[in-house]
Amino acid sequence: MNHLNKIAAKLPELGLDAMLITSEPGEFYAIGFHGEGVGLVTGEGNYYFTDSRYIEACKNQVGDCTVSMPEGRSYRAEIKDLVQRHKIRKLGFEDQYMSVSDYNDWTKEVETEFVPAGSLLTDLRMYKDEEELDRMVRAQRISEKALEEILRFIKPGVTEKEIAAKLEYDMLRFGAEKMSFDPIVASGPNGSMPHAIPSEKKVEKGEFITMDFGCKYQGYCSDMTRTVALGEPTEEMKKVYHIVLEAQLTGIAAAKAGVVGADVHEAARRVIADGGYGEYFGHGFGHSLGIEIHEDPRFSPSCKQVIGAGATLSAEPGIYIPGRFGVRIEDVLMLKENGCEVITKAPKELIIL
Repeated sequence: MNHLNKIAAKLPELGLDAMLITSEPGEFYAIGFHGEGVGLVTGEGNYYFTDSRYIEACKNQVGDCTVSMPEGRSYRAEIKDLVQRHKIRKLGFEDQYMSVSDYNDWTKEVETEFVPAGSLLTDLRMYKDEEELDRMVRAQRISEKALEEILRFIKPGVTEKEIAAKLEYDMLRFGAEKMSFDPIVASGPNGSMPHAIPSEKKVEKGEFITMDFGCKYQGYCSDMTRTVALGEPTEEMKKVYHIVLEAQLTGIAAAKAGVVGADVHEAARRVIADGGYGEYFGHGFGHSLGIEIHEDPRFSPSCKQVIGAGATLSAEPGIYIPGRFGVRIEDVLMLKENGCEVITKAPKELIIL
């Protein structure tokens, strides 16, 4: 899998002669390979330079691209030669990822105009093709199998850290290459912190346990959250859970190609506010994901962007009551013309263990 032709086709639109690729996610999107190196996409050909640790694997896996290993030269020296050979006057670079120090080094050695153009790649990455979506679905199925296992594992006395470790182990056992992010496991009062770090706290009866986790399959992320009760929850806990679920379903119903991100967030936020818990929902309804776990666009109050078909975003409202408990439910959606496809298939009704 590579997207070199898509990148090359965008160059004239931005007035560029070539695109320099230096970031890990940019490299993977462009050539479909995770290593360490530098790429160059031009209208006349594509190039990738790497070192001895990756050269054999890269040559075996990467197509539509000249792959080579500089002998006693820097990547910048190789790119400088290509800039001269192809008469590149305007060179796009990934301004979201390149440090000021690296920018200074590149512009000092390579004599051309460097144009901030990270949006070329990130805009393309917003919309997934069939192969990308298939990898995300495969990653999601792995996560769902891990959820099935963890529901059999949880019992009073196990720690948040043990639950997190079990989730990671099972996702790797079922075919993940690595985690999308460090799992979040938060029980009882820790659940009021949306990004709580798993601790030595033991889970107890009468508590909610929120688990936010995901894995990567062939370079693409899954992401899901489920909140379960260990033992019978209180009536208020049940009420909060069902408000969050209603908010999520309302947001999902509003999600379709052509929607503004902020409007989807507002649809879900209104449900939580009407339920009397508006002050306890402080983050956005969802974010895009793919090669990275957090991408753009987003279902957030600040996102005024119209989102098109093929975008994949999370749907994850929550209510977090400080010092008491929290609830979050998260699925991943792909926007379509007349609605959206929910690629997460795990059940969402309240599970009582």
